[in-house]
Amino acid sequence: MSERELLNRITRDPNICHGKPVIRGLRYPVSALLELLASGMTPEEILQDYPDLEMDDLRAALLYAARLSEVKHMIAR
Repeated sequence: MSERELLNRITRDPNICHGKPVIRGLRYPVSALLELLASGMTPEEILQDYPDLEMDDLRAALLYAARLSEVKHMIAR
């Protein structure tokens, strides 16, 4: 799957999770998935606990975080 296809899995909707980036509109915030991975859970464990998710969703979350880390300036809201 291409980077563009992976990043297209990340959606934002003001009516879902207060507009936070989520996976495919499923109410799984990208930040929550990253925290699970950072806590030491394996992708397989996460997928077992959250059957709506796919491996490419986890890859998308990691790619999204990688792209965000390249941002040089944060815009105050």
